[in-house]
Amino acid sequence: MILGSAVNAMKRREFITLLSGAAVAWPRVARAQQPAMPVVGILGGQFPETYAPFLESFRLGLNETGYREGHNLAIESRWAQGRYDRLPDLADALIGRRVAVIYAVAGTEAAVAAKSATSSIPIVFTNGSDPVKSGLVASLSRPGGNVTGTTFYAAGLGAKRLELLHELVPSTRVIAVFVQRGSVIAEEQETGLEQAAHALGLRLLVLTVTGERDFEPAFAKLVAEGAGALVVTAGAFFTSQREKIVALAAQHRIPAIYPRQEHADAGGLISYATNVAHTYRRAGGYVGLVLNGAKPANLPVELPTKFELVINLKAAKALGLAIPDKLLALADQVIE
Repeated sequence: MILGSAVNAMKRREFITLLSGAAVAWPRVARAQQPAMPVVGILGGQFPETYAPFLESFRLGLNETGYREGHNLAIESRWAQGRYDRLPDLADALIGRRVAVIYAVAGTEAAVAAKSATSSIPIVFTNGSDPVKSGLVASLSRPGGNVTGTTFYAAGLGAKRLELLHELVPSTRVIAVFVQRGSVIAEEQETGLEQAAHALGLRLLVLTVTGERDFEPAFAKLVAEGAGALVVTAGAFFTSQREKIVALAAQHRIPAIYPRQEHADAGGLISYATNVAHTYRRAGGYVGLVLNGAKPANLPVELPTKFELVINLKAAKALGLAIPDKLLALADQVIE
């Protein structure tokens, strides 16, 4: 009897020990089975430092939908640094990282590369091209597939920029245009500008700029051909090179209109553009909606609703230009 009681006691102790060990192990198993923090992959066509302020706006949009980097969300970035041929490999790298969403920025090329790389991972873009013409979505209201986003509508603003520049320098009959060949939105903008120039009775001098080394020869040709003003078309490359363009325009005393406020902030004469920070913020909200279960196919591509005219009076004074009262009245911001 004593031996049997001892054996039973030993078995009870072993059972309690086993039970205690399981109690310790269960939370570990539960923690291991919890879903990992979702990762948003940023795919950019240009340089990250150029887009840092806009990505802060993007993060604000994420925060508004309940996502905060480092708290319940991770962000990984891959930047092509102007070498668009690298984008397919960079997109594959993000896919290999098992990102929950790809956010494509700094050029339509990034969104095109992402779409070519995956038809299952949701993609949200921010760019300036017509997303239907570039093949990203089936329509603005019903994107279809795995892609949606926000757009600056930059390609559609070229005609308005030309009109504003013509009001500023009405005696000029030849106006130069900088375009970047190979850019998805270059052809869209050039077509719109040609039509607007014809309606205004102006001649366009289209100058191709593909790299930083092309700017000085382009300005030299502009002067030699007698162009009296310049339209800089929209594009990630021209945004990244804004300080160089503005400096050369000042050096050659060429009135120029720019596609982003950042150019006017850098000393450029005049800009007409959408509110870029707001567009990025809205894109952050779209990514948050997708993380919460929304399907890109059901999220309409968001178009801009506010366009901003910025005039730099300091640049105008340096050029000896008097800004018409009509333009000053229309300006959303005047830089003294």
